[in-house]
Amino acid sequence: MERLWKWWLILCCPLAWANAAPMYGEILSPNYPQGYPNDVKESWEISVPPGFGIRLSFTHLDIEPSQNCEYDSVTILSGGHPVKGPLCGRKRSTDPASPILEEFYAPYNQLTVTFQSDFSNEERFTGFAAYYIAVDVNECTDFMEETCSHYCNNYIGGFFCSCPPEYFLHEDQRTCGVNCSGNVFTELSGEISSPNYPDEYPESARCKFRVVLEPGYRVVLNIRSGDFDVEPADNEGNCPDSLTFTDGQQHFGPYCGNTFPGPSEIKSRSNILDIVFETDKTIQKKGWKMRYSGDPIPCPQSVTPNSVLDPLKDKYSYRDYVTVTCVKGYEVVTPQDSLPAFQARCQSNGEWSNSHYKCVPVDCGPPSIIANGKATYKPGSEETLYGATVRYVCEEPYYALQTRGDGQYQCADNGKWVSEEMGTELPVCVPVCGFPSTPIQDHQRIFGGTRAKTGNFPWQVLFPSPRGGGVLISERWVLTAAHVLDDSRGKSTMYAGAINIRHQSQDEEAVQLEQDKVFIHPGWTKVADPNTRTNFDNDIALVRLMEPVKMGPRISPLCLPGASPEYELTDGRVGYISGWGRTEKRDRVQHLMMAQIPVVTMEKCRNVKPESLADATTFHFTENMICAGGGRKDSCAGDSGGAFAITDPRNETRYYVGGLVSWGPQCGTYGLYTRVGRYRDWILETMRQYGEAKESQE
Repeated sequence: MERLWKWWLILCCPLAWANAAPMYGEILSPNYPQGYPNDVKESWEISVPPGFGIRLSFTHLDIEPSQNCEYDSVTILSGGHPVKGPLCGRKRSTDPASPILEEFYAPYNQLTVTFQSDFSNEERFTGFAAYYIAVDVNECTDFMEETCSHYCNNYIGGFFCSCPPEYFLHEDQRTCGVNCSGNVFTELSGEISSPNYPDEYPESARCKFRVVLEPGYRVVLNIRSGDFDVEPADNEGNCPDSLTFTDGQQHFGPYCGNTFPGPSEIKSRSNILDIVFETDKTIQKKGWKMRYSGDPIPCPQSVTPNSVLDPLKDKYSYRDYVTVTCVKGYEVVTPQDSLPAFQARCQSNGEWSNSHYKCVPVDCGPPSIIANGKATYKPGSEETLYGATVRYVCEEPYYALQTRGDGQYQCADNGKWVSEEMGTELPVCVPVCGFPSTPIQDHQRIFGGTRAKTGNFPWQVLFPSPRGGGVLISERWVLTAAHVLDDSRGKSTMYAGAINIRHQSQDEEAVQLEQDKVFIHPGWTKVADPNTRTNFDNDIALVRLMEPVKMGPRISPLCLPGASPEYELTDGRVGYISGWGRTEKRDRVQHLMMAQIPVVTMEKCRNVKPESLADATTFHFTENMICAGGGRKDSCAGDSGGAFAITDPRNETRYYVGGLVSWGPQCGTYGLYTRVGRYRDWILETMRQYGEAKESQE
């Protein structure tokens, strides 16, 4: 009945396929019904509309017979595969009521029939006659693997697929799927399961679930082994059905098998987690069930190295606030300032705010510069960061470090160089006094005496006009006789480092000293006419310089006498005098002269007859004076204010100023010198009180 129904449709509805492939036709061998020719090959391509198969019926078959139809034959191909053949020989109908000799069916809508003959025939053969018709194909039974995943519905010329109520048909119109994607879970905890759990999950499914929690929380999944049953992996380890998790930064899975193979707890790094479950067409299991929860995203236990957090906790999480304080010796350096501490907040991404702040070692910077000295680093290093050390040294041998301790400073946590003994106060390089750069060895007299060598008397100061001398006792102070300054007009011109002078000027290497202020001893008495002076008591004065003088081999100070009794000048003590004063042959000399003389009793000086008409008894002899000379070794006019340098009783290579050339009754005999030890306190107090240069003289 089904076949008659389909034929009725074909005959009654010919217009349906009017513009398509024919529904039937006939093919005949060459020259049919005459004998077919030798050595011929001919093919016929038969097509019917899609959705139909082809039934081919032979009504005549007369082809030269041969074994396996090697000579002449007809073959039938469909879909690239043989349907029948080769055919040959003579066929006769076995059913008197039907003309059909052979009949073949192909479930495809295309068929190829090929006839071929060889070069000769022993007899006359008439070939074949056949007709074909289109017949409906039942795709649901003939092509089960290529049709529908669930329900297949056949109709004349085709088929269509349908799905159970809980499924939908995919775009390929053959595969059924379930509506398992698009579910978004936003609660802080919940449960997610595969479709139909615990019944079998659907085939050919791709289910996507998304957990989206509040920022600052990460997703935590818990899956028990008993709640997991997914088709196991194949022999190559691939999961036919799989469960995977992705949070944008991490990927977990794919997982499959009879028990969950992953960790019992999975934690994402963000607040969003995607869950994807994919299945193929074969073998369905009960699936899976899991619980999820939100866990506050933790922040690291440290915001930046070399710091401490307050409050201190075992764990920091979203929205926690802390105060970050750099450890001792470290600080945060910003373009605007340096900070010992700052605030930080645990953010929703698990990172601290202000984490770009870094606690770096405090940098004290280059140590301060001191005059006539420098800070030295450890060999091979110029480190200025916290904990580094430097040591101050002076320009030896002309300066010495004046400090408490050994001059070592360390970079402290307050960013300052600090000494254990001095704090932040810097050491001072003070001139080393009393050491000639060239040892004194001459024993001749000044009056007609011997030239001094460069460096014998580096403390010698020249007053060129009027000619006189002075003593450098520090880098900023000159000691001289008061009457030398009385004889000057206005500010005195002075030179240090001079040896050989010409035309009342300094030599090439001498340094001019600029006077800032003069301090004459208050006990000194000024007179209207210096030539009539008979009282030289307190003949001492100080000159403060505008700028410190640089020390070196030609210039260095002479020490002041100590306060102990051993520095008192007694008869027999020997010292050196130097100057550019008068000799027995010249009123003044160009080269610095020197002599060694002893201290003698005051009576020696009292008994010398003065060169002037004045009686010696008119001169004042006081305890503030000493008498020295050798009878023929003496200072003279032009040497006034120069030092009487005495060997230090505590160091035989060092000298101190025992006296100042003051006056004498007659050159070449004995002279009187201001006893400097008596004025030590006045000198030190004046230097302390008026130590700064360029101070107003008012």
